[in-house]
Amino acid sequence: MRYRQGVALVLAAGSLWSLMGLGLRQIEAASVWQILFWRSVGMVPVLLAFIWWKSDGRPFGALLQVGLAGAVGGFGLVFAFAGAIYAIQTTTIANAVFLFTASPFVAAVLGWMILGERVRSWTWAAIGLAVFGMFLMVREGLAMGELDGNIAALLSAVGFGAFSVALRWGKLSDMLPVSMLGGVFSIMAAGAILIAQGDTLVVSAWDTGVSAGIGAVVLALGMVMYTLGSRVIAAADLTLLSLIEVLLAPVWVFAFLGETASAATFVGGGVLLAAVVLNAVTGAQMQTAGGLRTGPDL
Repeated sequence: MRYRQGVALVLAAGSLWSLMGLGLRQIEAASVWQILFWRSVGMVPVLLAFIWWKSDGRPFGALLQVGLAGAVGGFGLVFAFAGAIYAIQTTTIANAVFLFTASPFVAAVLGWMILGERVRSWTWAAIGLAVFGMFLMVREGLAMGELDGNIAALLSAVGFGAFSVALRWGKLSDMLPVSMLGGVFSIMAAGAILIAQGDTLVVSAWDTGVSAGIGAVVLALGMVMYTLGSRVIAAADLTLLSLIEVLLAPVWVFAFLGETASAATFVGGGVLLAAVVLNAVTGAQMQTAGGLRTGPDL
């Protein structure tokens, strides 16, 4: 695969993921756990099929190779998936997707605390800038009654950060088997919670179809394209290219649903995006200069 093909795949993946909020806005009555259940049901077969093809018909061997680190990463994705669904349902799409971008910084801090990985001085500066941007956005949620949605978005970022740290802990180069485990664990967790609440797995045909379609097309297919493209693209460049999701998500809901966000959301989100760009650009410069690196671009 050539670099341009990798870029095209990553941009296509980010564009697909940017449709997540618009898709979830089409849900009529299903709860967070019902959506998570059926979305994961749609996602798992697609990822299993790709892992089957990639492993020459030995998908379960690939799943077993991820070990304990993969299991921990899979549980992290349960929090990432559930938090994202709840956030998108209870706050603006702009708020949610901007806060999701905090995950690289969460991964940096967790990697430093748990794995003892060195964090670059520029990353600490970017983290401070990101925290300021998040403060501007979360503070607005207090006045607008959207604080719980903002907190859910941050918990989603924490879950995805934990997933990233688990990949590094287990030295796993392929995220797809772990992502599939995350889908399996999500099915189990959502089913158990719904049963404990006395709720049902059965929702309307529309909500089932939308949820499963989001899982199979938007989430799973996007993950496959992102994984393929990431083979020929540096981590710092991936961070920048993946911002297409953040930029497009508010556009879709504005164009089709008329949903917008306040000036404070875009100011805080702009500060957060600036922190992500700062971290990615300085990481790329260190790669070019041949600086000492430990782990991914953090």
